[in-house]
Amino acid sequence: MIISQPEYLWLLLFVPLFFIVQLLVSGLRQRRIRRFGDEELVNSLMPSYSKTKVWLRLTFFALALCMLVFALARPQRGTKLKEYELHGAEVIIALDVSNSMLAQDYSPNRLMRAKLAISRVAEKLDGDRLGLIIFAGVPDVHIPLTADYQSAKMLLESITTESVNVQGTSIGAAIELAMRSFSEQTDKSRAIIVITDGENHEDDAVEAARQAASAGARVYTIGVGTPEGKMIALPDGNYLVDKDGNRVVTKLDESALMNIAAAGQGIYVHAGNKEFGLEPIIDELRQMEDEVVSKVAYEEYDELYMYFIAAALFFLIVQMLIGDRRSKIHLFGK
Repeated sequence: MIISQPEYLWLLLFVPLFFIVQLLVSGLRQRRIRRFGDEELVNSLMPSYSKTKVWLRLTFFALALCMLVFALARPQRGTKLKEYELHGAEVIIALDVSNSMLAQDYSPNRLMRAKLAISRVAEKLDGDRLGLIIFAGVPDVHIPLTADYQSAKMLLESITTESVNVQGTSIGAAIELAMRSFSEQTDKSRAIIVITDGENHEDDAVEAARQAASAGARVYTIGVGTPEGKMIALPDGNYLVDKDGNRVVTKLDESALMNIAAAGQGIYVHAGNKEFGLEPIIDELRQMEDEVVSKVAYEEYDELYMYFIAAALFFLIVQMLIGDRRSKIHLFGK
């Protein structure tokens, strides 16, 4: 058995307070009786009063309260399988995290603006599966395909240029990894969005995009940066320099990204400062045919809160039946 909302169990700490209050009330009553006269004589004048019943009523009330608290905490047990179908496209974003993405021709820099744009894409998707690959010298799957956009946005926040060990710009390898990351149950309604400055790519990205298109996936490219270029500001406040000590200026290679998008049967968009350029791509994604990708089975727990509510009602009824006076039958004590 598991507890779905254990924070409600803190309410159980209030249960002992009822017994403490009752002890104080009983002590105060005894002191008043002693002031009035002889304790045994006063008790004999009240033959119907039962101390035992008072504590029994309080005990059953406390048990009812405990059952209500457990009901609020939603206890669950067992598992059962429930199946549902997923509809929509599969979208994998390949994000460049090389050092050149630290250039500040966007505010605060290229990488932060790209992450913000990806977060907005997640907000606009509906039923599509989203995945994220980060790449520099080598690519890595950072977020596998998922329809859980909130979790994807949380994982997105942790990405930095230090998320990969090898620097560079291997766009082709990122496209190939994206193709391997699609589900095997579909060969259409798939898209790869490459976000990069396109500078100094180290492999045949055009051929990789062409092969992706032939396998049923469109490749879109978003160019980040300016043709004039910008120096790369490092996190420590310094600027990236080459082996000769000169500051490195990173420039957007639009022609390379246009060629990649053309080979991938997609489109190229230059990211602007205000509008990052994802709108035209999202419009194309919405025109893709919705496809049943898989039947996903997941575990669902059986709720038990209703049993605890029933127990709480039982204890409350018993508490009301006990009363405060002595019973001649002595069912609940003298």
